[in-house]
Amino acid sequence: MARARRDRDSERRMSLGEHLLELRRRLFISAIAIAVAMVAGYLLSDWIWDALRTPMYALAKSHDAKINYTNITQAFDLKLRISFTAGLVLSAPVWLYQVWAFIVPGLTRKERQYGFGFFFAAVPLFFAGCASGWYVWPHIVELMVGFAPKQDSVFLNASDYLDFVLKLILIVGVAFVLPVFLVLLNFVGVLPGVSILKSWRVAILTIVLFTAVATPAADVISMFLLAIPMVLLYVAAAGIAVLHDRRVARRTDALAAGYAS
Repeated sequence: MARARRDRDSERRMSLGEHLLELRRRLFISAIAIAVAMVAGYLLSDWIWDALRTPMYALAKSHDAKINYTNITQAFDLKLRISFTAGLVLSAPVWLYQVWAFIVPGLTRKERQYGFGFFFAAVPLFFAGCASGWYVWPHIVELMVGFAPKQDSVFLNASDYLDFVLKLILIVGVAFVLPVFLVLLNFVGVLPGVSILKSWRVAILTIVLFTAVATPAADVISMFLLAIPMVLLYVAAAGIAVLHDRRVARRTDALAAGYAS
């Protein structure tokens, strides 16, 4: 009886006011986690900025390459932005869980089981994506700036340089997570695998537009270097969804044949 009561309580519909209060609580917890992580990010900001300038050291061997500060407060502003980005990445398990916890009350028990599995997959994939972006961005910087003739000087604005690097790292991290949500929607029966495949044109167009906006560099090569892995991940998610749908269809046919016999 107690278990039935708990089930009824968990299935009780929340009012709009309760949803707003729950959303405020989740946002507050996420903000606190990001603020605490920003402290660690501030302590690590000097080391992070030194690491981010590594490609410029390599370019300085063949070019007159330097990072410039164009106003008095820019150095402090960069330190705060590095701290915020580092805090956002470090606190990812907390705010990703808060997003998941806000959605959970509207899901069935089976959907929650799928969701928990994919939540614990999304966090390491986000970190893996950020790590991949961290590995890729020096080569992209060297490639793009390397087109400058050797007799010319390369003076990069510190703010623009930081925007390019941080957005590149975060976009790759997000790209690794998005296919997880596509597969999650398929597993809970919301999005068929065939629909994902048929939407490949819209998906590619969306990915290209997204990378064009997210990439501050005004060159096509950088945009496509970001778009290609996102397209491949989308194709992989579509393949997993189609295989899952086929397995579910075979199981359903077997059950129907069993009942018929």
